[in-house]
Amino acid sequence: METFFLVFYTRMNLWEITVKHRLALLAATCLAAPLAAPTLAHAQPVTGMYVSGGVGYNIELKQELKDAVVGNQALSGNTHVGAQDGIMGQASFGYGFGNGFRVELEGDYYNNIFSKNPNSSDTVPVAGGRDEKYGGMVNGLYDFNIGSTLLFPYVGAGVGYQEDDFNKLLSPGGLYANQSKGSFATQGIIGLAVPFAPVPGLSFTGEYRFLALLGNRKYDGDYNGIASTFKANNSLNNSFLLGVRYQLYTPPPPPPPMAEPVAAPAPAPAKTYLVFFDWDKYSLTPRALDIIAQAASDSKSQQTTTIAVNGYTDTSGTAAYNQGLSVRRAKAVQAQLVTDGVPASEITAQGFGDTNLLVPTGPGVREPQNRRVQIVLQ
Repeated sequence: METFFLVFYTRMNLWEITVKHRLALLAATCLAAPLAAPTLAHAQPVTGMYVSGGVGYNIELKQELKDAVVGNQALSGNTHVGAQDGIMGQASFGYGFGNGFRVELEGDYYNNIFSKNPNSSDTVPVAGGRDEKYGGMVNGLYDFNIGSTLLFPYVGAGVGYQEDDFNKLLSPGGLYANQSKGSFATQGIIGLAVPFAPVPGLSFTGEYRFLALLGNRKYDGDYNGIASTFKANNSLNNSFLLGVRYQLYTPPPPPPPMAEPVAAPAPAPAKTYLVFFDWDKYSLTPRALDIIAQAASDSKSQQTTTIAVNGYTDTSGTAAYNQGLSVRRAKAVQAQLVTDGVPASEITAQGFGDTNLLVPTGPGVREPQNRRVQIVLQ
């Protein structure tokens, strides 16, 4: 009995900082960060469902062993057992709400070999075995906006349940334990995501995690063939991970701002030329020839499709006579336009007699401005 007591349980007088105090500090820090987050501008590289995973380096702090019972004899005092640095991995399935917050369900695994060479006097050496942890956690996280499209820091906290497997633990004094016991657990997360632009929705991540198993776990074993039990107190792990995260749904980029509709240019107003005639005449005066030549030239420089030539008279003749005279005047102008180079197919000529007077008069009035042909470039 005394050998077991000396080798596996050495008395410990005082803890300078208790595990419970450390856990309280951790919980306060992790919970305060998300509560302060809404004061910052929201930025969320993850909207909707995503998957993530990572592997890393795990540092397990020494565990307290206490309340040993060998056979029917309870042993007083406590001691610690340490482990070498090991590895860990985790995989998660989560959902981002698009406002900075996201939640995820995580599965994890930790592996550390019990240390044969303890680094403090209150920690017993172990001849063999390893400490394996595995379980599930529910995490809440928040992504910060630091004004960058390349770096997205985040923090989080999680609660869950972990199995702590003392796998073939063997002490030099003869204690053997090979059993897994579960415990509620909590963790804090600090991370940084770097989006990978060539693959929309993919980001590389780097994280620090602090995992704490809460309360005592009671293990069964034997000491040199004698049934024994002992308790392991809070188990603490520091981990550094590298991983990836992939968003299963990538929102399409916002459409470019719509350009203001451009109104179709208003059609150019028709250009009109007036050719005047002497009373009861349809011959062209020198001034009329100049005006017709100008109209022909303008029809070539402007995008003219048709030329309307409309003839009119004053009211000094009968309606039938005036109608015929207006047609002759229109035909005379049409012929001169063709002479000046305008294709005949582009010209329509018609007479309107003594209607549409430019200067309103009564019947039988000789009005020079009403004796005219109107050339309209369209």
